[in-house]
Amino acid sequence: MLLITGATGNIGHELTAALEGKQAKVRLLVRDPARAAGRAEHVVADLDDPATLPPAFDGVSKLFLLTPGIGLTQTEHAVAAARAAGVQHIVHLSSANVLGDPMPAMGRWHHDREELVRASGIPATILRPGAFMTNTLEWLPTIREGGFVLNPIGQGRFAPIDPADIAAVAAVALTEEGHQGKQYVLTGEEALTVIEQVQILSTAIGRDLEVRPVASPEEAVRSRFPRGAPPALADALIEGYTLMRADTTGFRTNTVRRLLGRAPRTFSDWCTRNTHRFRS
Repeated sequence: MLLITGATGNIGHELTAALEGKQAKVRLLVRDPARAAGRAEHVVADLDDPATLPPAFDGVSKLFLLTPGIGLTQTEHAVAAARAAGVQHIVHLSSANVLGDPMPAMGRWHHDREELVRASGIPATILRPGAFMTNTLEWLPTIREGGFVLNPIGQGRFAPIDPADIAAVAAVALTEEGHQGKQYVLTGEEALTVIEQVQILSTAIGRDLEVRPVASPEEAVRSRFPRGAPPALADALIEGYTLMRADTTGFRTNTVRRLLGRAPRTFSDWCTRNTHRFRS
């Protein structure tokens, strides 16, 4: 039995479909059963409440571990439940930010989670993706209100990855041999500026979009979290944007191509599949 946490998110939906396509036996850990996708079994539990976890982990041999936010508590609870249940393999979603030298704040949080997984003694595969293509959905408020996108990184470049490709790699790690003890850094193959991304999206949705530079660090944070962010997260986000602005080449890996035997999906592909989300 494979247990999927974060099952109702962008990666979780794609991973559930990929595993069902492989005829794997899948269970979803969900807080809201109405959001459970596909035909997979689901168990209502909450990683913030360890008392709810034993039924979800019962009989589980492999775990896909995705914990949101910046804390460690959910990871601690999940790892403890996995050890108690005799889980034999964890595929853990981390972040490429752990590779920074010096490591940025966003990377340190993920690094601490990785250390919790390693300390469990359960064999693990660590996935370290870069920026997600779905982060583009955070442009929706300004697109809908004024037809523009805020650019916090200037001429910086990065290679966004489709969550479907992250899920495809996770499905391989969960169902095939040879991935325990490995760390995989995952990116797309196209290094794009925000201006280039907006041009691609504009073509896909058939609407001209303006790109505006952010006027202040506070506006940069609001471009990602319109309702504001906790101070520690806001500071980490500003630090991350500063590092991205400085990278005018764009960090890329060939890991997706190597593991899946095909090229990663392009940003244009993602925009075409998601035009309805920008037009609604």
